[in-house]
Amino acid sequence: MRTFLHLAFFTLLCTCVSAQMNAQAKTKALVGGTLIDGFGGTPLRNSVVLIEGERIKAVGTRATVDIPADAEIISTEGMSVLPGLWDMHVHLMINGHSDYAYWDTVMPPYLEEIIMPASAKQLLMAGITSARDLGGPLKESLAVRDRINKGELMGPTMYMSGPFLQHEPYPGTEAFRWSVKTVADARSKVNELADAGVDCIKVVDQDQIPMDAFMALVDQAHRRKLTVVAHSHRPEEIRRGLKAGVDCFEHTGLSSAPGYPEDVLEMIRERTAQMNLGPLYWTPTVEGLYNYEYTRDNPEALDNDCWHEGLTPEIIDDIRASIHRPGQLPYFQLTPIRRPTLERKVKQLKDAGVVLMVGTDSGIPMKFHCQSTWNELDVWVNEFELESMYTIKAATYWPAKMMGVDKDYGTVTEGKYADIIAVKGDVLRHIALLQGVDMVVKHGERVK
Repeated sequence: MRTFLHLAFFTLLCTCVSAQMNAQAKTKALVGGTLIDGFGGTPLRNSVVLIEGERIKAVGTRATVDIPADAEIISTEGMSVLPGLWDMHVHLMINGHSDYAYWDTVMPPYLEEIIMPASAKQLLMAGITSARDLGGPLKESLAVRDRINKGELMGPTMYMSGPFLQHEPYPGTEAFRWSVKTVADARSKVNELADAGVDCIKVVDQDQIPMDAFMALVDQAHRRKLTVVAHSHRPEEIRRGLKAGVDCFEHTGLSSAPGYPEDVLEMIRERTAQMNLGPLYWTPTVEGLYNYEYTRDNPEALDNDCWHEGLTPEIIDDIRASIHRPGQLPYFQLTPIRRPTLERKVKQLKDAGVVLMVGTDSGIPMKFHCQSTWNELDVWVNEFELESMYTIKAATYWPAKMMGVDKDYGTVTEGKYADIIAVKGDVLRHIALLQGVDMVVKHGERVK
């Protein structure tokens, strides 16, 4: 009798496992939508995207793609279908709190298990299927990234820099900002990060690092096959970054100055003219500054509970209390003077030949992971009058190219991972539709 029961249980177990595997392997067909594939060409109407397992099996139209009889049909009629978005500048370790000194003192014990997983899930639910995290504690950053990759946490495919490298950490930030003062120090710190498994190197305040040490830092990162991402807050940071050969600059920078000095623009133009070096990438991160005054005067968006996802009631209350007077936050007091300069700086960069990428600095005060990215695209299109297709490519194709993963990500193409989002309506005409992404597919799994 016992043998019979064991056999029956084993048979039932095998049947359940087999059914689960078949369900996972079953072909999905996204049918009927207007496909914006990420390359920037004419959208494909009445599209069909076949997904088998984690990857895209075929892309075409109803007239050109045979849909298997047993496929799961997912209607995308009346929808824009596009690659999952990238955000190239996020901070999972922060969630909109206005007091960094307080946050960095009180919240570190909760980063790995609560705060960073919550940030990642919020990004994914907003249609961000890949993101680059630029500055965070090493152990926690890699642990969250790896748990997402194993399927233990919900979130985008994350690319982590780990700690910032700079001449001297700001007081109280030593856990995620590392000092670099000498050539030996630079090479040692880069090697430590590379050996730990980071995906890129983030450097700030490089105008304060001795030039020989900074040159060694960039050289060692490139020796270890890692891209270098640098701040562009000050003209000398940009000059040094260009001389050292950094791969990507962050922010528009230069405070309230009306534009970039001509010598800096000439250096940028000279660099972008060197085709053998590939593109010079730049992530301007404008929406947090551009939208501050609107958020201050219309704070209803702060009541959107999408940013509560995954956080404890105590942390939610703490964040809410820190931003209850939006007009009095020290972080933004210079912003009304900086805001009018942002559009000109972005267009100066574009005209100088850099490849702009969408990133947000998501997590800074009042800027939540569930809202930042679509707001960035909205500012580019509706305020700076950049083309919608150009902007979408800056959030799909170019980030994957920059990170060296374009064989697997960035476009809706046969053989690539099925990272796909869909929204009801014409996103090229109404980019703000991305504030409410209706469907999110990551690695072939429909997660929203």
